[in-house]
Amino acid sequence: MDQAPAVELRGITKRYPGVIANQGVELTVMLGDVHAVVGENGAGKSTLMKTLYGMVQPDEGSIKVNGEELKLKSPKDAIDLGIGMVHQHFMLADNLTVLENIVLGSEPTSRMQIDFAGARKRILELGDTYGLVLDPDTLGENLSVGERQRVEIIKVLFRGAKILILDEPTAVLVPQEVEELFGSIQELTDEGHTVIFISHKLDEVLAISDQITVMRGGRTVGSVSPDEVDAKQLAELMIGSELPSPETRESTVTEVVALHVRNLGITDPTGRAVLDDISFDIHEGEIVGVAGVEGNGQAQLVDALLGIVPITTGSLELAGKDITGWPSRERRERGIGLIPEDRHRQGLLLPSPLWENAALGHQTVEPYATGLWIDRAGARKQTAEIIETYNVKTPGVDVPATALSGGNQQKLVVGREIMADPEVLVAAQPTRGIDIGAQADIWEELKKARASGMGILLLSADLEELIGLSDTLHVIFRGKFVAELDPKQLTPEILGSYMTGAALDEAS
Repeated sequence: MDQAPAVELRGITKRYPGVIANQGVELTVMLGDVHAVVGENGAGKSTLMKTLYGMVQPDEGSIKVNGEELKLKSPKDAIDLGIGMVHQHFMLADNLTVLENIVLGSEPTSRMQIDFAGARKRILELGDTYGLVLDPDTLGENLSVGERQRVEIIKVLFRGAKILILDEPTAVLVPQEVEELFGSIQELTDEGHTVIFISHKLDEVLAISDQITVMRGGRTVGSVSPDEVDAKQLAELMIGSELPSPETRESTVTEVVALHVRNLGITDPTGRAVLDDISFDIHEGEIVGVAGVEGNGQAQLVDALLGIVPITTGSLELAGKDITGWPSRERRERGIGLIPEDRHRQGLLLPSPLWENAALGHQTVEPYATGLWIDRAGARKQTAEIIETYNVKTPGVDVPATALSGGNQQKLVVGREIMADPEVLVAAQPTRGIDIGAQADIWEELKKARASGMGILLLSADLEELIGLSDTLHVIFRGKFVAELDPKQLTPEILGSYMTGAALDEAS
């Protein structure tokens, strides 16, 4: 007798006011497989996965797990049935240890006390079995991005998950960490686990998957084997066009320095240097890339340039003016734009209408303000122009930001900053967590801004994006710039070896 699939979703339909998120979606995932689900932002992937995880109840359709039809009313129901979900945005408490983060909400007890010894033993066993080795006593704030990913996976395994949903698991990993993760996924499937893999990185989907389901516009386009398609064909199924490339080699770099940074340093409250002796120039018409494993000082560099944190040493000049002592508001008004790394926490007010979001960071200048007052008519007009110019899909300027897909939210943020025409644009993770169509649109806008003479600082976890767009590349490691590289001479693997320090050890 044939074994039942691990997961069967039949005719899944979910409607929201004015939107059909899923319409008759079909998904069959075989036991022990890595099954990828791909599609643009807004294709319905997240809604479908939330349905399987009990976060959303479908209006129509059926869910079967291991051949049994179920009604999942909450994530607890899913967890009890052995379904675990690792979300794209990690959910760890920095002030708790690895052990405490893993057991939080599922504390094992012995004689009415938390059984930390038993939990520690189980965590070490899981790490050893699946290649997810961790020190249970490490604080969350001291974990690398790859280690945070391991904690999230062990957390769902600790709760007994046999079916794992991994949502964009490689979004912030360097190639070496991706290889380690793929090794762990192989160990999981070898032990009988089933993995549903959500990703926008089609080369990775093709490398890891046993089967791929493609979604478009809330529907299932089809299911294919990775042996049947290449990345270009898969992209065409998703968006109807070829896989875009960030590469640009026509130089627009001028001799004029837009931003001059010298000997920049920052210390934390304990006196430890988090940025140390950072120096670089950004010329008009130049994209300067910064590559580094997350947590090596990139966020502090952005904060220093924007005046969010005080610098300990060094100086900053913007278009020839010393701005070292300027507050954030003056830096913004006088020509530093920012695409923040997390659009939800730092770039948008999700419940607020788009015209208010378009004014964020620019609410003191025209066309968003007249004197001391917000100019609603000017803000609405400018927002409508951003929507049209940057192809933001929305019914109008009064729609709340939360109603937009991730790609359209990001295009609104990018449009807001570029249309303000800054001297220098700080672009932190400008395409993180968005589909290849929106990604291609944003790449094109960054290229246009560069060609117009704007200086751009690009910080990204997407190594192909860094290599393709940058005129110059710096590597940041433990708060220092440790290498300046020519993007034309790089591959993601070589760049990744610099980011992890391996290439630096070889050179020393």
